[in-house]
Amino acid sequence: MYIKIYFNNKPLFLSDKIYPDMEEYYHHDDTVLIDELSTHAIQSMIHEMQKENIHAGILLHENPKELKKAFFKKFTHVPAAGGLVVNENNEVLFIYRRGCWDLPKGKQDEGEDIRECAVREVEEETGIKVEEVSDKYTETYHSYDEFGKHILKKTTWYLMYASSEQNVRPQTEEDIHDIHWVKRDALEEYLRQTYPNIVDVVKKLLPEAE
Repeated sequence: MYIKIYFNNKPLFLSDKIYPDMEEYYHHDDTVLIDELSTHAIQSMIHEMQKENIHAGILLHENPKELKKAFFKKFTHVPAAGGLVVNENNEVLFIYRRGCWDLPKGKQDEGEDIRECAVREVEEETGIKVEEVSDKYTETYHSYDEFGKHILKKTTWYLMYASSEQNVRPQTEEDIHDIHWVKRDALEEYLRQTYPNIVDVVKKLLPEAE
């Protein structure tokens, strides 16, 4: 298995080998490939991933656990959670924030259970009441710099259920200005106007959306 971390919507793979769904990146001219595990190699990869002309990165090592441990030590970690919400009509809830369609999510409060965080963020950002949380979940990683530090945000996403009969209420103070229940046959249009990690979440939690 591998870990995918997004740097400004560009994927970096931490992996022990090249898997089939990494092939398109592996053969791209602007993908950085490093097969060495050292402080210098990790720092070089982080630096390369921040360049505009870089398409993707692949950091290979035979021991994935050792690779993850060494790479993650370079970051300040921020836990977050969110939800992919489905209603009784099999529609998916999307929010419109900062010019893109997105899924509701937010940072975990201190002492808060990650599952509770996911429900709280969905309810705060959309105004709906979550009626059920599935055991089905996935995780995404996103990196950014803040005050001179490398931040790594790990977001845990849960599949949730809620009624479409409820009134939605966009949390405008979080720059959310619209909320749509999206039919499955219209998903592709919304996925073209969202972030790559959100596409990953939808395809992981709703395999039929591929």
